[in-house]
Amino acid sequence: MQSSAVTFSPSLPLLKPRRPHTSSFSSGCNSIRLSSSSSSNSRDLGDLNNVGLPSSWPRRSWALSSSPFSSSKLRPWTGVPLLASDSDASHFKVQATAVPDSSGEAASAGGSLMKTLELGLLFGLWYLFNIYFNIYNKQVLKVYPFPVTVTAVQFTVGTVLVLLMWGLNLYKRPKISGAQLVAILPLAFVHTLGNLFTNMSLGKVAVSFTHTIKAMEPFFSVVLSAMFLGETPTPWVVASLLPIVGGVALASATEASFNWAGFWSAMASNVTNQSRNVLSKKVMVKKEESIDNITLFSIITVMSFFLLSPVAIFMEGVKFTPAYLQSVGLNMNQLYIRSLLAALCFHAYQQVSYMILQRVSPVTHSVGNCVKRVVVIVSSVIFFQTPVSPINSIGTGIALAGVFLYSRVKRIKAKPKTA
Repeated sequence: MQSSAVTFSPSLPLLKPRRPHTSSFSSGCNSIRLSSSSSSNSRDLGDLNNVGLPSSWPRRSWALSSSPFSSSKLRPWTGVPLLASDSDASHFKVQATAVPDSSGEAASAGGSLMKTLELGLLFGLWYLFNIYFNIYNKQVLKVYPFPVTVTAVQFTVGTVLVLLMWGLNLYKRPKISGAQLVAILPLAFVHTLGNLFTNMSLGKVAVSFTHTIKAMEPFFSVVLSAMFLGETPTPWVVASLLPIVGGVALASATEASFNWAGFWSAMASNVTNQSRNVLSKKVMVKKEESIDNITLFSIITVMSFFLLSPVAIFMEGVKFTPAYLQSVGLNMNQLYIRSLLAALCFHAYQQVSYMILQRVSPVTHSVGNCVKRVVVIVSSVIFFQTPVSPINSIGTGIALAGVFLYSRVKRIKAKPKTA
């Protein structure tokens, strides 16, 4: 007869192996969901659901995993990460392995290999969609200098995709209360501003420079969390911010495409994106009102469309019509196709990012995001033939190294003060 060894990582109490003829299974954690599938959605977006474990189990080998909504201490409104978002959520997995059956071990090894390949594919898609989004977006903004309209188009395409997803039952359509909409509205507002400021920066400076400035997101995350959440950073975190700030300053001083409008737009994007994270941590609702990460992102996308569309018409007018584009000598078909591709890639990389979050720890995701920024910078420099001086390259490298260091030392907790 086989037995199963159950391990918890990193912070759950150790459970003893199940003995034959045992009629119950108990755990010190009362919020683990039993799941037979690997589907999941988010982290940090809702409290764990209290699901009791069954009193008796069938006599066969079970595969246990944390619920898609229990990969961390979830809070309802912290979802949209951001590409460089960080979280203090504790991610854990519950895994059962069969012993000592050799065929079971082979099956487990095969399953582990498939999961590794699947995760590698998701990371590849995440990077690929992000690269193409930045390339197509920059191409559009170079010939069509209306960032508010471009951003509104991206939210429009995202809204259509969300409605199709709900209408075709590809993803469960949520039931949202008025209180939830009120709580989400501030997040949608700063999410809208964050994407708008990013597009404004991309329209003014090189893609590589915009992403170098956006490497300062950890700095604003620490500052805003200390100001509004009372979170005191560890000395290690503070030390990791020094190369980030110094590297960005060095890169900015030697950037060939530098202008103040592009610089401050990227900085404003950092502030708004990290403000969203702070708001997410401050908004709390009851357990039964919590929603998952992908649903939250979908709702915010729809709300951002309604928030920005009238602003785009008021500020820039209706300048996306065929008549206007032809009147200014633009290739209408080319502009429409590239705008559509940029919007699709934008929505796709966000969705893939959440799929990765359900499979890895927040720290791993943060490291992956740092690598993604390096890939985007290098690919944009190659594609657009951006002139980069040696000092500029060194500054960018120092900033990105600081971001990587920050993602590692963020796990180090401050020691409690003793009386």
